[in-house]
Amino acid sequence: MRLLTEPHRRYDPLSDQWILVSADRTDRPWQGGLDRPTSADRPRYDPACYLCPGNTRANGKANPAYDRTFVFTNDFAALRPDTTTDRVEDGLLVAEGEVGTCRVVCYDPRHDLTMSRMAPADVRGIVDLWADQSTELGEAYRWVQVFENRGEAMGASNPHPHGQIWAGSALPRDAAREDISQRRHLAATGRTLLADYVAQESSGPRVVVEDGDWLIIVPFWAAWPFETLIVPKAPAQRLADLTSETRDHLAVALVTLLTRYDNLFEVPFPYSMGWHQAPFDADDHTHWQLHAHVYPPLLRSATVRKFMVGYELLAETQRDISPEEAAARLAAASETHHVAEVPSAPEGR
Repeated sequence: MRLLTEPHRRYDPLSDQWILVSADRTDRPWQGGLDRPTSADRPRYDPACYLCPGNTRANGKANPAYDRTFVFTNDFAALRPDTTTDRVEDGLLVAEGEVGTCRVVCYDPRHDLTMSRMAPADVRGIVDLWADQSTELGEAYRWVQVFENRGEAMGASNPHPHGQIWAGSALPRDAAREDISQRRHLAATGRTLLADYVAQESSGPRVVVEDGDWLIIVPFWAAWPFETLIVPKAPAQRLADLTSETRDHLAVALVTLLTRYDNLFEVPFPYSMGWHQAPFDADDHTHWQLHAHVYPPLLRSATVRKFMVGYELLAETQRDISPEEAAARLAAASETHHVAEVPSAPEGR
């Protein structure tokens, strides 16, 4: 495919929207705000951290002395199971109650780790937990959102390695758009949209990590500068559908990707990462393929980030470097950690 080098728009078939690409915008002078990189120099155990083993959380409950992944209901949940389902309407004004729950997933008891620094075997434990929690919550809720916000730039309130799982009764906006697009593609071609996309992109210029089971790419239509899409090559609607071998390979691929992120600007790379699984309802979801989005905000250095403002908020998303350049830079980044090595573990915790 011939790539356009001047400003142009690219179509995102997954969310049915367009992206404006202006690939030379990073050459402009920058006198705006600078972000302070998150420090990787943390203790193995922090007595003030409300996520560390044995510590007391804000609601007065004490964490167990956990030695592997640990899950609990968020003390300040955005969704609650006891919410009423009332619906009120007044002309154009419509509101309805949303029933759900929110859980926190502590990846590891060590305060000084991140997923990129964990052993693949330990990350495999996180993958299994994601799948098990999704299945459990899917018995009661239609949408289960597994995600992680890493770093202060993405609003993470605590540096302890952790993610979240929110579950709700409604199908959220982005999930609904992807559901419609994937359903439409299957009806038109008899194939799943992301399976066709994997076949087209495999071994191509936007690949960051690829093995026999997984493709990680900067999407052709990526909105964020170093955004990636994680897709299994075999059909899978939900995390629970992944085989044991595929989960092993996912753990390795995640560590590889996140290490390359860290090494790109030589800082612990901030991002939001989340899995989109088929809705947990009685409908046929043959059209759906499991996938994860990774949205990192950094643009041209460890201190300069992309802001979705102005044109992006009022018109449509615009990106400042080409997806091909972003993929090449990520693929060239080292798979070995050399950014602020984890301090040697003291005795005890």
